[in-house]
Amino acid sequence: MKRLHVHVTVADLDQSVRFYSTLFAAQPTVLKDDYAKWMLEDPRVNFAISARGNAMPGIEHLGIQAETGEELADVWSRLKDAEGPVLEEGATTCCYARSEKAWITDPSGLPWETFLTTGESTTYGDSAMIRPGAGGAEGSACCVPSADKIAAAQKTAETSCCAPSSGCC
Repeated sequence: MKRLHVHVTVADLDQSVRFYSTLFAAQPTVLKDDYAKWMLEDPRVNFAISARGNAMPGIEHLGIQAETGEELADVWSRLKDAEGPVLEEGATTCCYARSEKAWITDPSGLPWETFLTTGESTTYGDSAMIRPGAGGAEGSACCVPSADKIAAAQKTAETSCCAPSSGCC
């Protein structure tokens, strides 16, 4: 069963951990100096907060977390039908986890990720997919690509000699 993912940038991590722990009646399942995550069953959500870099507080991105490869393939298929460029990032490390991941932006520019977590990581991330203005790889709230980067990746894929539409593969 898939799980909704919400990632919020916060100004004060300790204060926010106390608030959300009280709101959810649960302690975080992951707690780092700059990041916390609750894997809740009711409501079924992967709720993460971070206080990294100079990102403005608020919703950083939304997502759908798959629990199996089949669910991920189903969601990725729907992404491709959603009338927007899709950036298939593939295997990456972000938010102290290893994942298979793809990105799309909604019509208003809000980033959505679809992912399957494949393991834990001791580092925040290795992705170069950073949203401009988020402070770069070390300072970003998460490894969120910009809408321009998603569109550019899709355009590159469409014009590549190995793109399905090229007829060469």
